[in-house]
Amino acid sequence: MINADSPATIDDAWGSAVSSAGLEDLRFHDLRHSCASYLAMNGATSGEIAEVLGHKTLAMVKRYSHLSEKHVANVLERMADKVFAA
Repeated sequence: MINADSPATIDDAWGSAVSSAGLEDLRFHDLRHSCASYLAMNGATSGEIAEVLGHKTLAMVKRYSHLSEKHVANVLERMADKVFAA
């Protein structure tokens, strides 16, 4: 039963989902990092990421968004193709 006088929590549902998926050491907060990273790798600007996640500074966006090695390699490959194309 939900008590209107206390905040709702997702702790039980989150714990069950993480356990069912066989994941270890995954916190709900980690999803913010994943969201920021996926946004960045799909072309969102730092300003857009800040807006989505509610960050007030671009330094915080940088702290949360991380590009995968594969993404960085693809960016460099595209640049090299343009610079050195015949």
